[in-house]
Amino acid sequence: MFDYKPTPEQLALAEERRRQREAKKLQQQNAQNQAHLPPMFLPRLWKSLPSTQSAPRSTMKVMSWNLLAQCLIRSNLFPTSSKALKTSHREPMIHAEILSHSADIMCLQEVDRLEKLSSTLEQAGYSFAYAAGPGKQHGCLIAYKQNKYSRVDELIIEYDKQEVHEHEDSSHPATRIGSSRITKNIGFMVALAEVGADHQGVIIATTHLFWHPAFTYERARQAGILIREVLHFRQSMKLDHWPCIIAGDFNFTPDDPAYALLVGDSLTEAQSQRLHMSRVIHMTIDPTIVPTAKKADDEEGDGSEADPDRVINNSRVATSSDGLLSDLELTSLFVNGAKLRSAYDEGQRTQRDNGTPGDLYTFGDRVSLPPTRLGAHEPMWTSYTNYWKTTLDYIFFVDTPKHSINVAGYLNPHRTTDMEAGLPQIGVCGSDHVSLCAEFLLS
Repeated sequence: MFDYKPTPEQLALAEERRRQREAKKLQQQNAQNQAHLPPMFLPRLWKSLPSTQSAPRSTMKVMSWNLLAQCLIRSNLFPTSSKALKTSHREPMIHAEILSHSADIMCLQEVDRLEKLSSTLEQAGYSFAYAAGPGKQHGCLIAYKQNKYSRVDELIIEYDKQEVHEHEDSSHPATRIGSSRITKNIGFMVALAEVGADHQGVIIATTHLFWHPAFTYERARQAGILIREVLHFRQSMKLDHWPCIIAGDFNFTPDDPAYALLVGDSLTEAQSQRLHMSRVIHMTIDPTIVPTAKKADDEEGDGSEADPDRVINNSRVATSSDGLLSDLELTSLFVNGAKLRSAYDEGQRTQRDNGTPGDLYTFGDRVSLPPTRLGAHEPMWTSYTNYWKTTLDYIFFVDTPKHSINVAGYLNPHRTTDMEAGLPQIGVCGSDHVSLCAEFLLS
């Protein structure tokens, strides 16, 4: 009888296979255990609003979120976030929250590590388009459900290159552009056709405007250009009957001049003064300026200035030859576009007017903004960290003479008590911004 004895190589191979089986079994057990763990982020209630439309043509749920690019994180800026700053903790939280909203369309800002996010989106049935400003490591992304929309066209707007004096005789490009500094920020838009609907669709635009709080004029200029170009984009394709959604991180509060101009409110005296104080020329426009700060402040939140809320460094006062827009010219830039409506401002205003505010806390509740003024009912906070707490993110929309849009519901903002430790925070939110989500009825 033959006495079989395995060779050392065969024994090693058998042991390796055994280890692989054990590892696979353990992985399956971990996956099952993970399913029973508490959610990685804090869920929020959905607020449904009464509808006056008997039979809307279609509905559309839109989400907007600044994800906080991993490449921008500095631990000194988020001293209370600890492990929530690590990619291994943040990324699963962010991806889980993105998918939890089941939005038809997503507008995301500060997107980096695109290869990881794209895989998550594609597995969930989304297609997407991505764009970044020149030299930036993060950008803007528009995602949409493949079974509901198809992409018709897209356009990237570099604010630094856009002229605002279209009929200016000056041969100097900087004068025609009318910018106060080079920021590398962009606007990004996509035309989406509804699958199975004859000649119906929507224009989706997202942006991340310049971050520095003191550069009020530059943000207003960028916002005006965005609206102008979105409407030109729609008109160029003869799609004037398509509504527009414009969502993103605008880096201004509801009492800012740019917000007033976007929604068609007149500028207050205080807003005009803020514009006046920020009409400067930065050394990125005029390299002859003698530097007053050692470090550049191109990227958001890099802590380059001692008090970035109040100080403008490396700049000079603008002169008429620089081409910066006056208040009247800025107003004309917006008036030639369209008055925007805000999903959250309208939604939360309706909730309060109906006498069912519940746990409703608005921007107007914490600042001296009259409740009748547009913007007063925006979320109390859309960004909340250890060092800064403010409202910067919006979902705006524009209807058409043929098709109206109404807000059907919205995702409740986080309560202040849930964010007191400062975002990002494990179990609450993976970004320093709060995700926004609203549903629209299209007639």
